[in-house]
Amino acid sequence: MMASAASILDDRFIPIGGANAIPVGDIVPWAVLGILIAILFLYFVSTEQGAVSLFDGMYVHEFVHDGRHLLGFPCH
Repeated sequence: MMASAASILDDRFIPIGGANAIPVGDIVPWAVLGILIAILFLYFVSTEQGAVSLFDGMYVHEFVHDGRHLLGFPCH
């Protein structure tokens, strides 16, 4: 029992006390990218092929049709 506890505490990949936080400057670009991808996804699922559309035809609408209903967006 003592040997397994010592091996866990000796692992250098498990930070124990004094762990350094990730600087905010390193997180911001990834957070902005994630927000932009989420907004793009939300646009395609919610409003594409409606009053405002970027593509002609019903291809995008049919591709995201089930996701649109799953998220509560009416489309017909």
